Amino acid sequence: MKISDLPFGISDWSALEPTQHAGETGCAYWRTRHFGDIRVRMVEYTPGYRADHWCVKGHILLCLEGELHTTLADGRSFTLKPGVSYQVADDAEPHLSHTETGAKLFIVD
Repeated sequence: MKISDLPFGISDWSALEPTQHAGETGCAYWRTRHFGDIRVRMVEYTPGYRADHWCVKGHILLCLEGELHTTLADGRSFTLKPGVSYQVADDAEPHLSHTETGAKLFIVD
């Protein structure tokens, strides 16, 4: 990722209106900013959320609250708790996430 032509700025995430994205179960609420080709999101998953698709988008994802379970297409599984992150490239390893308790994430892609 190359960050260019981006002046210093701040984001008040609480001031951004969330958009709702339904999963197979539960919902995700995204607060999103775009900076050129870079998308930055604060995402909150409701308890019981399960993604409705295998994601192939690359991300850098940091768990802020709750617990997120991510399974890779090859069967490996990982649990993120607050302060734990993952990173994956575009089209590298399809992944599917879910949470029983809910989770709040900071995502750059």
